[in-house]
Amino acid sequence: MKPEREFFDVTAIPLEEVAGQPGMTQRILARDDETGDVTRLLYFPPGHQSRGVQIHDFWEEVYILSGAMHDLTLDQTFTAGMYACRPPGMPHGPWRAPDGAMTFEIRYFKQDLQRPSKLQRPSKLQRPR
Repeated sequence: MKPEREFFDVTAIPLEEVAGQPGMTQRILARDDETGDVTRLLYFPPGHQSRGVQIHDFWEEVYILSGAMHDLTLDQTFTAGMYACRPPGMPHGPWRAPDGAMTFEIRYFKQDLQRPSKLQRPSKLQRPR
């Protein structure tokens, strides 16, 4: 279970390196060690380019707080105020963050939902209906 926490200064949480993404750092705001669910702030330093397309076995929700990320596969730039909801198996990235970026991210495993067997990479950003 994630810890119960009232408002607090997140800068009190130390930055840590992101495994497999040199230069990227994160602040883990809350973690459930039993389920693997995580809420974090993710920092892309200026000029950073992530490594490869990513595919996860968990749900991922991402809100861009500041900066911008250019998706190299889609050739699209996503900016502060934009949101993504990715089901397990959805390919995404890699990205370049010319001026850096900060995102708020929630990752969670849903054992009761059937995971999509195949997801196709969208050719362009899918807009909400």
